[in-house]
Amino acid sequence: MRKFFGTDGIRGRANTPPMTADLALKVGMAAGLAFKNGGHKHRVVIGKDTRLSGYMLENAMVAGFTSVGMDVFLLGPMPTPSVAMLTRSLRADLGVMISASHNPFHDNGIKFFGPDGFKLSDAIEAEIEAMLESDLTPRLAAAMDLGRAKRIESAQQRYIEFAKRTMPREMSLEGLRVVVDCANGAAYKVAPEALWELGADVISLGVAPDGLNINKDCGSTAPEALSRKVLEVRADIGIALDGDADRVIVVDENGQVIDGDQLMAVVAQSWQAANKLSQPGIVATVMSNLGLERYLGDLGLSLSRTKVGDRYVVEHMRAHGFNVGGEQSGHIVLSDFATTGDGLIAALQVMACVKDQGRPVSEVCRRFEPVPQLLKNVRFSGGSPLEIGVVKEAILDGEQRLGTSGRLVIRASGTEPLIRVMAEGDDETLVHAVVNDIAEIVRKSAA
Repeated sequence: MRKFFGTDGIRGRANTPPMTADLALKVGMAAGLAFKNGGHKHRVVIGKDTRLSGYMLENAMVAGFTSVGMDVFLLGPMPTPSVAMLTRSLRADLGVMISASHNPFHDNGIKFFGPDGFKLSDAIEAEIEAMLESDLTPRLAAAMDLGRAKRIESAQQRYIEFAKRTMPREMSLEGLRVVVDCANGAAYKVAPEALWELGADVISLGVAPDGLNINKDCGSTAPEALSRKVLEVRADIGIALDGDADRVIVVDENGQVIDGDQLMAVVAQSWQAANKLSQPGIVATVMSNLGLERYLGDLGLSLSRTKVGDRYVVEHMRAHGFNVGGEQSGHIVLSDFATTGDGLIAALQVMACVKDQGRPVSEVCRRFEPVPQLLKNVRFSGGSPLEIGVVKEAILDGEQRLGTSGRLVIRASGTEPLIRVMAEGDDETLVHAVVNDIAEIVRKSAA
């Protein structure tokens, strides 16, 4: 069991152990030492979202990295995928994103990218974690070898140009009225600007961050305000990003929400028709709807499933040569362009399909009828609820009740103290009964 790293870096409540300035300082030192290799001057890129605690963690990490002799390039508030992109573009040894993604403002986290722009392996994370509890004082840089820190003023425009180049050549978004909800997060400047430069008529929501309102009643986890705005201004499409803009949810012209499964279906069919799929299929997680799997099967495409977490999707894509993958939650990974989920780039690919087909978003982006699916989250205070005998029995009973016409996925969240209970199947009544029964037993057992 790892003490600090979870499924997506280190995450916790800001200014409460472990997510303190002291830990951020040590993480900067340890990660810097782990990636120093050779006598050249090493560099690290640091981006963040708009959380109040970002100032504290950013400064602490700068101190840690410079203390072991690494130069620091500061991006300020920028999307997670831009950090991955700029790590490669600036030939940095390491990239850092300070963000808790879709979580409330009081949480924060630290994500890492290697020099290739991909998230770190478990082995490297374990190496960094081992150093966190050791004395690193003997490995500090000499006074003359300390690192320097500077801001990269061109970072936003570099990412905007990068995103624009992922669109088909000569294609414009002119004629599309787009509402974009940036969740008061990391993309509050770059996403509206990129869409406007591509020709869209842009109405922006969630672009007034105050350090406390990131993801609050806005963004991909709360698309209701976006739906209302789309209807109010009669927009063609709504785009909802999350706090660090690595995921996207779309709203059609009728205000109806379109999730990541449907978006993956759109891209898969479009890229198949254009002969752009590197493999005859895509990669998703165990949470993706059975309807997506059936839709892809009708196209002659496969759906490979992984554990929940975009890092596992990316690992499978890299190992088996896929170039489209993602999660139902809106992480869409298009490896022809990016090394991680990128909400803006995924949205641009969807809008390219809308423009190319000349049909409403409600028609273009609804490729299959989802199988009835229900997810419930059960909060727990400690221990391992899934190891309790009565819980195991309830799960086995649920699997038997669903039989071959459905699926049951029970797992502990990697980012929050939650047990996620999900079932799907052709019989909606049965699905709801199975989820409710298991959730109640988990709730009682975890109390």
